[in-house]
Amino acid sequence: MESTDVALRAERSRRIEELVEANYADLRRIAHARLFQSGQKTLLQTSDLVSETYLRLAAAAGFDPQDRAHFLAYAARTIRSIIVDYIRERSAQRRGGDVEHVTLVTELAAAPVGEQEVLKIDGALEDLRQLDPHLARVVEMRFFAGLTEQEVAAALGVTDRTVRRQWEKARRLLATVLADA
Repeated sequence: MESTDVALRAERSRRIEELVEANYADLRRIAHARLFQSGQKTLLQTSDLVSETYLRLAAAAGFDPQDRAHFLAYAARTIRSIIVDYIRERSAQRRGGDVEHVTLVTELAAAPVGEQEVLKIDGALEDLRQLDPHLARVVEMRFFAGLTEQEVAAALGVTDRTVRRQWEKARRLLATVLADA
């Protein structure tokens, strides 16, 4: 029994390593887009985010990737978690900061997103998850991981058009939640 568990863990670890290797350029692109979209470099670097993503994926007990789409969907959630954790830690160290106006943009590079804005969006995303977990996954993959509509569609097993509609619906719901906050 114990040798079976060890073999399963080794197989899972091998699949994760293969998927990270095969998708390393995509992970770097996603991390770079999320960290440098405003042109302002933070203390968290692209390589650090990709490395931390790999470590968290490897350590996630319930994560057993079956294919690229599953891997990218889970990586999107992991990237979001790392970014939000990092910003919370920095905010806690500074004991506050300037309040920023919150907006959601459809194009990732269209407008800068400040740290406080990311935290507000993360809170609103948790509210959205209570209403519709599927829409929350779309936002995680589009906003936090920077995946294209085609990549999100492949990860979720739906059409690009469905992702586009869900993205628009999620943006409107989040805008309402953020306006009320």
